[in-house]
Amino acid sequence: MSDTRSAARAPLPWLIIASGCAIALLSFGPRSAMGFFQLPMLADTGWDRTTFGLALAIQNLFWGLGQPVFGAIADKFGTWKVLALSSLLYSSGLFIMSVAPSPGWFYISGGVLIGLGIASASFGIVLAAFARNVAPERRSMAFGIGTAAGSAGMLVFAPLSQGLIDTYGWQEALVWMAAMMFIIPFLAIPLRGNANSGTQSAIQYKQSMGDALREALGHKSYVLLVSGFFVCGFQVAFITAHFPAYLRDIGIDSSYAVLSLALIGFFNIIGSLASGYIGQLYSKTMSLVWIYLGRSVVVSAFLLLPQTGTSVIIFAILMGLLWLSTVPPTNALVAIMFGTRHLGMLGGIVFLSHQVGSFLGVWLGGYLYDIFGSYNPVWWLSVALGIAAAFLHWPIQEKAVERPAPMAAE
Repeated sequence: MSDTRSAARAPLPWLIIASGCAIALLSFGPRSAMGFFQLPMLADTGWDRTTFGLALAIQNLFWGLGQPVFGAIADKFGTWKVLALSSLLYSSGLFIMSVAPSPGWFYISGGVLIGLGIASASFGIVLAAFARNVAPERRSMAFGIGTAAGSAGMLVFAPLSQGLIDTYGWQEALVWMAAMMFIIPFLAIPLRGNANSGTQSAIQYKQSMGDALREALGHKSYVLLVSGFFVCGFQVAFITAHFPAYLRDIGIDSSYAVLSLALIGFFNIIGSLASGYIGQLYSKTMSLVWIYLGRSVVVSAFLLLPQTGTSVIIFAILMGLLWLSTVPPTNALVAIMFGTRHLGMLGGIVFLSHQVGSFLGVWLGGYLYDIFGSYNPVWWLSVALGIAAAFLHWPIQEKAVERPAPMAAE
């Protein structure tokens, strides 16, 4: 008991956490501000909104596809190298987007390159580095801090990007943000090292990448976790992409759309920190169950009760608290199940499921609206998926996978 309490009181490596938080803020910020570039960009290029939407859908998909790949590279060759590559991919995508002469170049820059840039610098890479340097009893809190920092990127870059656009125009604003990405390699210096480094390296289980992948995909709790995280991506992406249009359809003033997204971003920070703290004290599995059930209850109440400006604000606050609060317990569960040696890759696969959900949430939102003339079918689908996710998470066992004793690390 005393050993557990001592570990729980072990200080967090604040330099590593501060560096990772700054990187999360920088990597999450520009992609969350893409919406501000839509109208001025389309006005100058003559492209339509379908073109812009498809580029962002491609971005989400490549973000998901790239995350397990870059996670595996970071696990093997080092976090700093992947983060340095991220700055090149991200800045190249932003710069080429600023001068893209055709929709094809826009899909490559704003879609593929920026998507890969985010994948190589986002939660999976940073949180895996945290896990290698934080005692298991403190990881949930560290993951909450990192997730909150990514959420803060939305708050920082929303006014920053709009101010740059107003002052310099959308093209030069993208160039300025491209230049900011070159800060990442310097911020990443404290995160250098791979799966064999860090304070937790001595207790790692030694296995190949292929063995780790086969073990995870054959583990029931991991498969359930991957399946459930799909729902998080679906719900978050649908609301982000279609909530402003939904409010316009039901006659709510457009100013509430801006306010609601800002409130979601702000309360997302609180929710992420709270989720990380709660995960240190109570079951991470049950935390996820209640988060997904909570989302379904909040959406159902919003749809069934009278919809006013006040109800929009209340909805935004509650959804903000539940927004990315799934990330700390989800990543913590992967670390508990398999350790930190291949956490970048295995956490990346979980996040790939999230991004497939994001792609479908954005696409189905528009597709089903065109069929039914209403967003209500997608809203209720989101409710049903939230309930399904709660049931998927319920059987997840919060314990390390059983392994043969002779194969354990020395």
